[in-house]
Amino acid sequence: MSVASAPSAQTDRYVHDRLPPQEQWPQLVYDLPELQFPPQLNLVERLLDEAVHHKGWGAQPMLRSDERTLTYEQALVEVDRIAHVLTQHYRLQPGNRVLLRGGNSITMALTWLAVVKAGLIAVATMPLLRAKELGEIMAKAQPSLALCDAHLLDELDRAIAESGCPLPVTVFHTHDTPAPHPHASLDVLASTYTAPFQACPTAATDIALLAFTSGTTGKPKAAVHTHLDVLASCETWPRHVLKLRSSDIVAGSPPLAFTFGLGGLLIFTLWAGASVYFPSVPYTPEVMVQTMARVGVTVCYTAPTFYRQMAPFAKQHGLPSLCKSVSAGESLPDATRQLWKDATGIEIIDGIGATEMFHIFISSASPDVRRGAIGKVVPGYQAKVVDEEGREVPRGTVGKLAVIGPTGCRYMDDARQTQYVRQGWNHPGDAFVQDADGYFFYQARTDDMIITAGYNVGGPEVEDALLKHPAVAECGVVGKPDPERGMIIKAYCVLKPGHTGDAQLVKALQDHVKHILAPYKYPREIEFLPALPRTETGKLQRFVLRQRAAQSSS
Repeated sequence: MSVASAPSAQTDRYVHDRLPPQEQWPQLVYDLPELQFPPQLNLVERLLDEAVHHKGWGAQPMLRSDERTLTYEQALVEVDRIAHVLTQHYRLQPGNRVLLRGGNSITMALTWLAVVKAGLIAVATMPLLRAKELGEIMAKAQPSLALCDAHLLDELDRAIAESGCPLPVTVFHTHDTPAPHPHASLDVLASTYTAPFQACPTAATDIALLAFTSGTTGKPKAAVHTHLDVLASCETWPRHVLKLRSSDIVAGSPPLAFTFGLGGLLIFTLWAGASVYFPSVPYTPEVMVQTMARVGVTVCYTAPTFYRQMAPFAKQHGLPSLCKSVSAGESLPDATRQLWKDATGIEIIDGIGATEMFHIFISSASPDVRRGAIGKVVPGYQAKVVDEEGREVPRGTVGKLAVIGPTGCRYMDDARQTQYVRQGWNHPGDAFVQDADGYFFYQARTDDMIITAGYNVGGPEVEDALLKHPAVAECGVVGKPDPERGMIIKAYCVLKPGHTGDAQLVKALQDHVKHILAPYKYPREIEFLPALPRTETGKLQRFVLRQRAAQSSS
């Protein structure tokens, strides 16, 4: 089943013309009643305008911070003003790309919504990116305008200067006043417009955003998502698993430039008529716990490492309003799930998603959680575990995950499309086992599987065992080349305060793993580090650890 097409409203065809050929596209499935959408569709009009004009949510809080709170009606006014700036002041045309650079804030959320409502394509970038990385994104996306938090201008200005191509920049302010700069102010420009903005009449299949992958492989790619993709995502995991309520207050750490954060901390919140809180300062584990308690947060999104770090503070201070905790972005060790449950009484909603799929497609919520499993396939999607030829393997057998649903991978101008999509199925690159009841158990990224002396060992399984030791705060496990075994298991561990990384502790950790797992799975080498390499979204960069291990063996 497919969605009928409407004429595209995007006159700038730059991204459309760089989509993969149709035969390389994933199969898109819309087999639920709630996934039937009209051919002409603007996702912001559907989520925000209808919230005010048809759903009666106009007076409800939508965006919160310590400085201000905007209702849905007030947010709509601000979005429309920014959309006028884009289309009237800058004369941008539907399909033009707009680079967005900012941390999680009310203004960042408003600018994203305005860009998409105007029929433009949002290209949100991580706040910590440097000039070289921004330059690579600019070279690929070819934006017509940049909207940037004034505090993050330096690297953007440097990227523009190094590119040799002029790019108009308009700044917005989130908190205190930054250093002087020569760029136009979005606040000043927007204040001159008061009329409502008529949403661009985009086709459902017109493009809403370019999502650059977060770089766990070191080679970011641009995933393309349409208005239809984003709205279809609202009708799958949020509807059937999360079950957000309009009274919920949502908070979390993933950036809006990351689709995990964009969905959880903006799109899905609007879909449910709920509100989201954005902090004035970056979260630390203790600050996040204190903030959630003070604000009355009911739903939290963050990565497994943060849940582990927050657990002692949650146990100490309590989180009486918190009802749901969502984890995604990397593997959730069972040790972390149980630690958080002991601290709060809340069963974490685990999930696996992908930038290429927009959001979560395998997940389960309490009371359907099964120890060690991520969950079952989300309604609207289909998933299976397959061999190298794409044939489904018997239940209980390790294989590669394959997924189809209402969203799927379409890279912009990237030969790696055929690696991700094969025979119409998306292959996220994860090794899984599916049990007889349909639960999916994560093993590793397929390039993280360690083959040692003929045994297949998933790094996350060993990590989970190590995390159960009281001395280990964080760890990463990879394969190290070895002439006799092909690979040996090597662990990189960050210790908790008060513990010393000596030979005695190495032996204790090895014995600890042997007691929990089959003896061949213990790490033959353990190295202690002050911190692990992670992406800005909190994902462990195992490829960096693999490089380090390979260099130590040469």
